[in-house]
Amino acid sequence: MIPLAPLAASAGLAAGQALAGAVTSGLSALTGDKSKIQKTAKDFESMFLEQSLDVLNRSQGTDGPLGENGTGGGIYRSMLNKEYAQSIVQSGGVGIGDQVMREMLRLQGGAGA
Repeated sequence: MIPLAPLAASAGLAAGQALAGAVTSGLSALTGDKSKIQKTAKDFESMFLEQSLDVLNRSQGTDGPLGENGTGGGIYRSMLNKEYAQSIVQSGGVGIGDQVMREMLRLQGGAGA
């Protein structure tokens, strides 16, 4: 068995649960304002990328400048992952946010009909 498969499965499950929560809260809190829907979708994409980068960086070990040597390396690594994720989304993202936004708009349109 591939050792990364359980990590990928758990990340996918967490992302799916977060998406369901984001869509539910987005539909109940938003009243058709496309800019709010777009922001929610970008926030979701950023969170998804942050979790994905966290899973990838866990496999790097504890060597290097962000090592787990009692100086808070894990905290700095998580902050770095968050900044990387936000930077990726600001530069165009990977397309997850666009798909989430389209789905939220579709669900919102179906809820009103």
